[in-house]
Amino acid sequence: MDPQPRVGVGAFIQDPDRRLLLVRRRRMPEADHWGLPGGKVDFGETLRAAVVREIAEELGVEIALDGLLCLVDQIDVPAGTHWVAPVYRAHIVRGEPINREPAALAEVGWFALDALPEPLTLSTRTALAQGDKGA
Repeated sequence: MDPQPRVGVGAFIQDPDRRLLLVRRRRMPEADHWGLPGGKVDFGETLRAAVVREIAEELGVEIALDGLLCLVDQIDVPAGTHWVAPVYRAHIVRGEPINREPAALAEVGWFALDALPEPLTLSTRTALAQGDKGA
């Protein structure tokens, strides 16, 4: 058990048709859930640099950030995990998303907001709730 909180980042990426880019996770936490792409922040790395790097590594695309959407506290005391995750609104400026990390991600896809796959990760549900508020 790691008693220290860890920091992750996520990207809320929409295409011109307002579809949301989601990935289906293979690993815990939330294995087999659909969620926003992202990952861990490295030591000495800014949050903004981390999300841009993670998206490039996972999906092979370059993104631009459009601002902070929300912060997610993911605390699972029984599992001994605590993640703090800022989620950024973003858009793709170069490339088409592909799964570059098949050991970590089962699938990648674009989904209409009224036809999202289930189950969704906590950070995705939190980001969607914030998006509904016009954040």
